[in-house]
Amino acid sequence: MNKQELIARRAKTLGPTYQNFFDEPLHLVRGAGTALWDATGREYLDCYNNVVSVGHCHPHVVEALCNQAATLNTHTRYLHEAIVELGEMLVKKLPGDIDTCIFTCTGSEANDLAVQIARHVSGQQGVIVTESSYHGVSHLTRQLSTDSYPPANRPDWLGVIEPPNLYRGPYRRDDPEAGQKYLELARQELDRLEQRGYKPAAVMIDLVWDSNGPLVAPRDYLHGLCAEVRRRGGLVIADEVQAGYCRSGQNWWASDNYGIEPDILTCGKPMGGGHPLSLMSTRRDIITDYSQQYHYFNTFGGNPVSAAVGKAVIEVIENEALLRNVDLTGTYLEAGLRELEQRHRLIGDVQGCGLFWGLDMVADRESREPLSEQQMRHLGSLIVEQGVITGTSGRYGQVLKLRPPLPFSKADAERALAAIDAALSQFEA
Repeated sequence: MNKQELIARRAKTLGPTYQNFFDEPLHLVRGAGTALWDATGREYLDCYNNVVSVGHCHPHVVEALCNQAATLNTHTRYLHEAIVELGEMLVKKLPGDIDTCIFTCTGSEANDLAVQIARHVSGQQGVIVTESSYHGVSHLTRQLSTDSYPPANRPDWLGVIEPPNLYRGPYRRDDPEAGQKYLELARQELDRLEQRGYKPAAVMIDLVWDSNGPLVAPRDYLHGLCAEVRRRGGLVIADEVQAGYCRSGQNWWASDNYGIEPDILTCGKPMGGGHPLSLMSTRRDIITDYSQQYHYFNTFGGNPVSAAVGKAVIEVIENEALLRNVDLTGTYLEAGLRELEQRHRLIGDVQGCGLFWGLDMVADRESREPLSEQQMRHLGSLIVEQGVITGTSGRYGQVLKLRPPLPFSKADAERALAAIDAALSQFEA
């Protein structure tokens, strides 16, 4: 089908809320591993899609899905081994004392349920998030997503704190007290929240601060924030929809990288390798308290097909040593990105970890004026012309985001670096 005809049919049938990446939208028809192909047969390297965590169309995952779909698919009100086995596999990996799993379909559902539980257990209503954060699309999680609507529309029960951006924020890497100063800003916002009549039920933290970067936070800031919220009677919710499943390197969870033990941990995108599957996990005492008054049932959450797929994804990560690959390839990719930073003045900063990196793009290094969203869209399009797919992020849409599938190799990294280098040279010309 002609691409322009498809664009016209899409615009006519689907709502205007649907958007396309790049100056010239891609028409993708096939994927395998870290590769994607368009309708003309051209191959692209995928440096963006973390949802397919173990690679596009992994044979082991596809086989598990097809076999279970051809056998049985019901819901959790009947007994089935797969959901129990998936839960047991995850409990062995979850941080701290978290020992109980509830399965949902999307990160939005998991985060929504996490806040409901925190409000019930704490008896408080306030929620703390960071500026320009994203936590989902349900009514509740949309209100938590401060990047998604005007600040004037924020509910009184929402406290919004400054993200620990050591490049763009008010306190930067050259300040040895930056972590404590960001923590003090958080305390002040917690005070303001309580002055409005809302004690915190929870702080919800995206542990890679994707919408702002990604960022790497000072450890003393994060530990202090968790302690402060708990001192005021709230819970700590680790939103690992982006950070979980080895994405951050070193461990399965970014929580473990920072040495914090959340009360609730949520995950989503990487769990099903492209299939809709997500997780709300917590301690048994917390969910027992909640369950005394409320029940939770999700028609599709944790169904036998989803559970089979979730098990298969974990098996691939273990069998193919993908956590080790994240560490090795991530280190190699970081070195290459920092070398590009030395040669291209448009790159103001490089931040990230594991296989999640962001280039903060600037029009001027001295003022740190960010590239516009239109300029970033064009830069991404130039990279696509080189055969590599990237994304964007950041408070101003100024961050070039690299977040590839976990099997991303050293050869893939070299190809991505060469494409970004060529595109930047063309952009700067």
